[in-house]
Amino acid sequence: MTDQTPSLDDMNARSREVFRRVVEGYLETGAPVGSRTLTRTLSEQVSAATIRNVMQDLEFLGLLDSPHVSAGRIPTQQGLRMFVDGLLEVGDLDGSDRAKIDQTMGGNSDDVATLLDRVGSALSGVTQGASLVLAPKHEAEIKHIEFVSLAADRALVVLVFADGHVENRVFTPPPGQTPSSMREAANFINALAAGRTLSELGKAIEREMKTRRQEIDTLAAELVSSGAAIWENKGESTERLIVRGRGNLLTEDDQADLARIRTLFDDLERKRDIAEFLDLTEAGDGVRIFIGSENKLFSLSGSSLVVSPYMNADRKIVGAVGVIGPTRLNYGRIVPIVDYTAQLVGKLISDRG
Repeated sequence: MTDQTPSLDDMNARSREVFRRVVEGYLETGAPVGSRTLTRTLSEQVSAATIRNVMQDLEFLGLLDSPHVSAGRIPTQQGLRMFVDGLLEVGDLDGSDRAKIDQTMGGNSDDVATLLDRVGSALSGVTQGASLVLAPKHEAEIKHIEFVSLAADRALVVLVFADGHVENRVFTPPPGQTPSSMREAANFINALAAGRTLSELGKAIEREMKTRRQEIDTLAAELVSSGAAIWENKGESTERLIVRGRGNLLTEDDQADLARIRTLFDDLERKRDIAEFLDLTEAGDGVRIFIGSENKLFSLSGSSLVVSPYMNADRKIVGAVGVIGPTRLNYGRIVPIVDYTAQLVGKLISDRG
């Protein structure tokens, strides 16, 4: 393998076609593609020996790999990346796929969380992969906040929003909290909360803590800081990440693959990397494709992620939808599905304010 990253411009027409046919064959069947198979599909008539020489050159470039002693080749992660960036042909959204996704957008009486859950189920059903939907944070103005002690190491924060929405979040308070310090912390926060969203409140607390730290005892100050971290979704937060269809990825025979995929979903369901999932999408509009270890969130699973952000009425990215599956995903079909779903979800969020 060379140190210099190869490009399509470095290949002649024959090498490029062999490379494309190998990748397309692998994505379709999941099996290595051999030289004899290619002799029947190439546009020019060449011998199997000639094709094997081309495949060896592509393997030297780090674009193909031979998983067994057989003559068949599969694309490497680098090869898949080159194919997706330079040769992938994205089709139009299939009419039946569009209809199945559109069906989930009915039922205006449903709240956003219920609807996003249905979107996730539809997306996994249409793609036969696992779907990920990152719901937006609730950003209505705060009406009231209260802390309730549940045990020495567990407390509840009750958030009442001006639009009537109520959230209860369990968290681990700093050691030594008393009912008195909790009331004092709640009084401090409620004095700042009026007319502010959670994000705005967090920033206001930071400013106020600097100027009024001496007015609050140490325990209450620690509780305020701990509560602010919970609201910003830095720990075990509310159900913002909806995962559906994991069973679609757990039917493979290869036990090593099963173990990696289970590790992936264990990570997701502990929601350790929700922030990273949204960060993936904020580098630019539109669909992005992450293959294998390109994305640390999924590097253990050897899987690919096709993800797109969605925006609110102010054109601000507030969440994301995606599909995860094996690296041999049908990218040409999945990309328009994810793109269309993200646009629909964005419109839904905007219409509901």
